[in-house]
Amino acid sequence: MPSVNESAPGTFSFPVRVYYEDTDTAGVVYYANYLRYLERGRTEWLRALGVEQFRLAQEAGIVFAVRSLNIEYLKPARLDDVLAVLTELTLAGRAQVTLKQRIERDGETLVEATVRIACLNTKTMKPAALPAALRNTMGAS
Repeated sequence: MPSVNESAPGTFSFPVRVYYEDTDTAGVVYYANYLRYLERGRTEWLRALGVEQFRLAQEAGIVFAVRSLNIEYLKPARLDDVLAVLTELTLAGRAQVTLKQRIERDGETLVEATVRIACLNTKTMKPAALPAALRNTMGAS
């Protein structure tokens, strides 16, 4: 069940189980699949804030796209592990947000990432300002 992390206020936690399809022949999560887990964490963070990305595109004419990603793989996850994808807003600019994310297993950090997300106009695919209400919802100042 997704939740706000009690030990780190402002951090959203989303659980993910590692399935066979996520692993290589050794039963270790294939490195690119961590990106999927991070994406799910960001999507569920927005959903927990009451933001549905499809509706945002339809009603506000904006979408989000990853602009940059810095990731550190520290330890492997394995088949059947239950992971927590933690997401925390660190910076909200006019047309982009920066999130700190990590993937943990039983409180041990396996992956750390910093993700910059651009807010884009759906018609032009050029940068667009984050709506004030969305910035407030995200807890940005």
